[in-house]
Amino acid sequence: MCTRKDLYISITLLCLSSRLLAQSDSSAKARELRGVEVKAVKLETLTSKAAMPVTIITRKTLDMMGSRRLDEVMREQTGIAIVNDIAAGSRAIGMQMQGFNSDYILILIDGQPMIGRNAGNFDLSRITVSDIERIEIVKGASSSLFGSEALGGVVNIITRQQVTTAQGVAILRYGTRNTQDATLEGELPFAKNKGAVSLSGNYYHTDGYNVNAYLSSGATAPPYDSYSLQARARYKLNNAHTLNVSGRWALRNSLNESVYGSGQTANSTKDVLKESDINSSIVLQSSLRKGWRLKSQYYLTRYHSGQDVSTGKQMQLKDNDFTQYFHRLEEQVGYTPSEKLSFIGGAGMNFEQMNDTEFSGAGDMRSEYAYVQGDWKFHNKWNARIGSRYDHHDYYGGRLNPSAGISFTASEKLTLKAAIGTGYKTPDFKKRYQVFTNPQAGYTVLGTEEVTATLAEMQAAGLISEIRPIAEDINASLRPETSVSCNVGMNYQPHQHLSVDVNVFYNSLHNFINTVQIATRTNYQPVYSYINIDRSYTAGVEGGVSLRPLKGLEVTAGYQLLYAKDRGIMDSIRAGGYPYNKIRNSNTGETRASRVSDYIGLENRSRHMINLRCFYEYAPWGVSATFRVSYRSKAGYDDANNNRFLDRYDTFIAGYSMLYASLEKKLFQSHLSIQVTADNLTNYTDMLMPGQPGRILMAGLKWRFFK
Repeated sequence: MCTRKDLYISITLLCLSSRLLAQSDSSAKARELRGVEVKAVKLETLTSKAAMPVTIITRKTLDMMGSRRLDEVMREQTGIAIVNDIAAGSRAIGMQMQGFNSDYILILIDGQPMIGRNAGNFDLSRITVSDIERIEIVKGASSSLFGSEALGGVVNIITRQQVTTAQGVAILRYGTRNTQDATLEGELPFAKNKGAVSLSGNYYHTDGYNVNAYLSSGATAPPYDSYSLQARARYKLNNAHTLNVSGRWALRNSLNESVYGSGQTANSTKDVLKESDINSSIVLQSSLRKGWRLKSQYYLTRYHSGQDVSTGKQMQLKDNDFTQYFHRLEEQVGYTPSEKLSFIGGAGMNFEQMNDTEFSGAGDMRSEYAYVQGDWKFHNKWNARIGSRYDHHDYYGGRLNPSAGISFTASEKLTLKAAIGTGYKTPDFKKRYQVFTNPQAGYTVLGTEEVTATLAEMQAAGLISEIRPIAEDINASLRPETSVSCNVGMNYQPHQHLSVDVNVFYNSLHNFINTVQIATRTNYQPVYSYINIDRSYTAGVEGGVSLRPLKGLEVTAGYQLLYAKDRGIMDSIRAGGYPYNKIRNSNTGETRASRVSDYIGLENRSRHMINLRCFYEYAPWGVSATFRVSYRSKAGYDDANNNRFLDRYDTFIAGYSMLYASLEKKLFQSHLSIQVTADNLTNYTDMLMPGQPGRILMAGLKWRFFK
């Protein structure tokens, strides 16, 4: 039987095959492929097409930092935090951007989405930094080109694309907690640079680490072994057409045996996790006459995870098997009629399929989309960008999301920018269908479609001691979330060695999907589900300074001020409804009426974030060094007063600083590099941050094979 998924694949392959056959008859002589030609037909770079502020992390920066995994790189960026989702367990680690959680941030590899999340959190430690050419970060809604679900922003990981000479590299690192990192890369052009192939492999191991004093043995961040392979091939069919094929395979195995307490009261747990993902794509890029460009692509990714949690008495607590497929077929068109005017547009379809033992019921999801964006330099000092994207979901229907940006070059030293974009995010399978009990903490999470029936079953079985009134407000059909993101900023460069950037942002979110407690189990643990909150927002200011006082020395500093609040909670405090009407000092026992000024904001957000980085390179000696420090102010952790909002008497993660350093020496005409790195030099840890390791010292060797 031919399924919808098979039909999508067949259509894609037919489209690509027909275009390839048409071009194979061309008798035009192909010119040798140069780097600039590849860039000319690449349509989806964030730096040139996003209306929001963009940050670039280069390959050289990654090398000098000596980072091994993507989360280590992102945690040092201005306005970005790597945090634990405590309610989802120690494995749920995600990234925050402008106050948005991880499930609002789109992670791309070469413009294609990565899948596989734990309670919405994408664990960036799954991705090695080997083979990454640069990382592009867009903050705020980027709906026109990269998907309206990216309400918080986009991180696009660009792998090495331009291969003009045969070369390779071997890297071996070893350090604290038996951390091992081995990489082997190679790339080779052929057919007089008309084609190229590259292959990269990485192995990574860590024994994990423990920051919980109550844990007798085991790790709060589990140990794991990770393997990944990535391959790409490019061939220039003729002067106008280039075919690109890529594939990526990754596997991570983890075993964590932990023990709380000692003797007969000891509580032991065995947690086994195996996860893998496969990404593959085929892309035909065409640079046609009169400024027209085409890009036809098919993308497939598969993510699988299997988890088995049991006690020391061999009693199984959880056995979960999860598989997710994602197919994308897209046609993109670009047109540049003049140097001052360009257009880009496209249309495509996504087909998503999930199978999870935690889901009582689920099916396939299909969506279609179309987008268009135009760039116009209507004056020698003014540039405008206007775009719109339409997304249609087979269950939630469709929505149009416009975006616009404008820049004004006041002088050679000063540029002003402003942008506004909208976003649209539909609830995922888990928020609708999951029935999940955390085996270690004992709490339960129910998808909205399962609340009524499951609560009744649990109550009949004697597992429920209380059902809260808010359970009646749970709507089985969650509404999609929408957002409006505004950014206004400036770049001031008074001197060629000094640059200042400032950006003010405001993100308004409607129908925000929030986790709420709907019942209490007889073991005193909560039962959670999801509810739409009408209005919430994040707002603040980001600033950055870059200074090059000496040759080879660069000093950068960044700061973010963030406010993230739920307007619904503020309205409830004003209305004086229970339990928002009281605030209690847990130290003195004093209770008083609450005020809106008592409300701190959303959980796990720091009001202040600061980073300072020094990069120095002395080329004559082949020596480079870095020193970096980051600070994060206190962040709300838990509503200890049970009044459903964070106030000054609740539990907080204390403010803290992290110090990082690296030193590298190149030898034998830069063929050999010796590098030592130190992460978290002060060895700062906190039990409330199980995903933050202590001090890690690493030493590594790198050998470059090239002519």
